[in-house]
Amino acid sequence: MEKTAGSRLKYLTELLIQSYMTHEEIIKIDSSNILNRSRVIDIVEKLRSLIFPGYFGKKNISASSVEYYTGDMLEEVAYVLQEQIARSLYYSSAYAGLGKEIIAGKADDICFQFLSRLPEVREHLAADVSAAYDGDPAAYSLDEIISSYPGIYAITVYRLAHILYELAVPLIPRILTEHAHGVTGIDIHPGAVIGHHFFIDHGTGVVIGETTVIGNYVKIYQGVTLGGLSTRGGQTLKGVKRHPTIENHVTIYSGASILGGATVIGEGVVIGSNAFVTKSIPEKTKVSVKNPELQYKLDDQRRSEKEELDQNAFWDWVI
Repeated sequence: MEKTAGSRLKYLTELLIQSYMTHEEIIKIDSSNILNRSRVIDIVEKLRSLIFPGYFGKKNISASSVEYYTGDMLEEVAYVLQEQIARSLYYSSAYAGLGKEIIAGKADDICFQFLSRLPEVREHLAADVSAAYDGDPAAYSLDEIISSYPGIYAITVYRLAHILYELAVPLIPRILTEHAHGVTGIDIHPGAVIGHHFFIDHGTGVVIGETTVIGNYVKIYQGVTLGGLSTRGGQTLKGVKRHPTIENHVTIYSGASILGGATVIGEGVVIGSNAFVTKSIPEKTKVSVKNPELQYKLDDQRRSEKEELDQNAFWDWVI
């Protein structure tokens, strides 16, 4: 029996090895430059600890220790992030053929540029948290929003990933936002451009495409899609504006889909639930879907009871 089990294992191994050789484009063997996804995701939690000190992490921070804590955490993040950025650069044709030391130097510069923009990220997120509090009567404190709102988590990760995207770092920005997507159900491409005071309420099922542009003071609800009209062009559409532009002070209610790179939603527009929009909307317009007619059907017993009541009412009127 052991021999049979061993021969089966050998057969299965050979089967998979053959598959590896047939599709070499989806294996990584003898490569020291593979990104460590778990370390990349771990960086997110450390960065959140730097952005919202005292809310996350295992340490209690006092006023006297905040400088030491910040420096220590920055050093830890920089060490891991620089290593992962260096590995990611091997996936870019812009760095093809460069030596290991040059790649490491480039990664170090990118890492410094990224970390130097953390105050900018905090500025945006302070406005986003304020927008969430002002826009949600169910929120009782800023602490509640920072600690538990999935929209704030997704926006935090997006804002970090977007800077890496702007710095032309391969893979890592998408790993970050897809991690947030898995945690929250909110899918924001790191290439999207999003202004300040941005609020996603509830959030599940929200999709924001790569070339979306969103202004300031925009609020969207669950199930909203800011997408492309068609992706049939595949790679030929790379770099083309495929997703809508949402101007300032726009509210988009649940289930609405706004599609197309030429679609511009003007300032102050309100888009109602389940609207399907593929053309530009002028400013200060309200868009809604006409309510479908509701039909009520009674079961047999209820129907006979209703007929009896109607008949009695008729005779009461005759008498």
